[in-house]
Amino acid sequence: MSALNTNVVVAVIGAGAMGAGIAQVAASAGHRVLLHDNRPGAAAQAIDGIGKQLVRRVENGKLAASARDACVNALVPVEALEQLADAGLVIEAIVENLEIKQDLLRQLETICRDDCILASNTSSISITRLGAGMARPERLVGMHFFNPAPVMALVEVIKGLASDPAVVDCVLATATAWGKKAVLARSTPGFIVNRVARPFYAESLRLLQEGVADCASLDALLREAGGFAMGAFELTDLIGHDVNYAVTCSVFDAYYQDMRFQPSQIQKELVDAGHFGRKSGRGFYDYREGAERPQAASLQSNSRVPEVIVEGEAGPLQGLLERLTGAGIKVSHRAGRGLLRVGAATVALSDGRLAAQRRADQGLDNLVLLDLALDYARCTRLGITWASGTDADAVDQVVALLAHAGIAVTPLRDSPALCVLRTVAMLANEAADALLQGVASAADIDLAMRAGVNYPRGPLAWADQLGSGLLVDVLGHLQAVYGEERYRPSLQLRRQLAEGVTFHE
Repeated sequence: MSALNTNVVVAVIGAGAMGAGIAQVAASAGHRVLLHDNRPGAAAQAIDGIGKQLVRRVENGKLAASARDACVNALVPVEALEQLADAGLVIEAIVENLEIKQDLLRQLETICRDDCILASNTSSISITRLGAGMARPERLVGMHFFNPAPVMALVEVIKGLASDPAVVDCVLATATAWGKKAVLARSTPGFIVNRVARPFYAESLRLLQEGVADCASLDALLREAGGFAMGAFELTDLIGHDVNYAVTCSVFDAYYQDMRFQPSQIQKELVDAGHFGRKSGRGFYDYREGAERPQAASLQSNSRVPEVIVEGEAGPLQGLLERLTGAGIKVSHRAGRGLLRVGAATVALSDGRLAAQRRADQGLDNLVLLDLALDYARCTRLGITWASGTDADAVDQVVALLAHAGIAVTPLRDSPALCVLRTVAMLANEAADALLQGVASAADIDLAMRAGVNYPRGPLAWADQLGSGLLVDVLGHLQAVYGEERYRPSLQLRRQLAEGVTFHE
């Protein structure tokens, strides 16, 4: 089914930041948009705010004055629901409450014409459950925008159990025509993004709780090694801990307390204290005037390392070796089992085992483990760890080697899978489970995570790059160390490994 013609009237209910943003998107695409809010004057005030914002864009040379005028002139405030009778698409963006949303949808069914599509911008409520109270649930879909709607590219289109496939196709096409990257998801808790993203926050929170490193160091590793735009603590401070914690609890409860989605006591304490992040002035970081931002921990060395010996295949570390060669370090090769020899140190990419456990299992003295990087050829920081009893000179030689290549080194307490590898493995695992359960296609899962939360690489594409074998090993070792089902490898990952296929073939 094709996208809605621009002569179709679109209505948006809820004139808060999200509703106003959605209205702006539809109006900018050429639709006449009716904006309604149950607070008197709120819709008109929101349209005035949109106009002022667009004026600033015109003044900055980012928008033509004619486009600004066309958008504002297309926005119409309405005070009564009955004035939405001629709309062909109604999008509700009201309070995230099941009963209130269901009551509104029932009212709209009596007001709107039979061919009107009804959409909910809910981020967490089941579309199937919302539709259960309707006379015609087949015309209801989810249309989940991300805040701010005019800026964020992603729209999750959610198919409920009763949703008409033709209606779903029309909404997908319409979102695309509005300039959005539209993905299709089945109505399951968290849809795509709010489900798959949970480990990004959860693993950093757990590492902090276990004293592996401080907030600034973990955030720096996710940014400077992992390629993420923000670390987990910076991002939750920006989102607001009241919001982020509530979403985590919602997904946890919806999945019958599956430990993969377990909320964090550390984050709950912040919520209890009213330390919601940037909006309250305090969260994991202090945003009050005069507060100093903590810096990531970094090791220093003035030693020189003239040579690295590579034993066997370097695997994901190949980019690092090429970088070292470019920095003037001699790289030699000999047979072996995928290890690097740097002076007295034995160096390897983490496989999910504690450094102490791997040293004992493989008889490796002075073992130093490296964390994962999105791109070893370009990263500016790496995390490392080592077992107690490792010679200080061996650690210093690894630090010196990386420093010579322009890489800052952050020490981590000996912990399974370190920081970036652990986070990526869990993101890939959750994405694989979402694919296994038919929530969305592999392409849509990866697109959603890139466009919705700006991940540098889709988690399933990352799994293809690293290989299902490495991820299954990492997750299996995490599960063995913790003895928790939280880290169980997805059946989909095991299937990919057994069949020798990738997610994006």
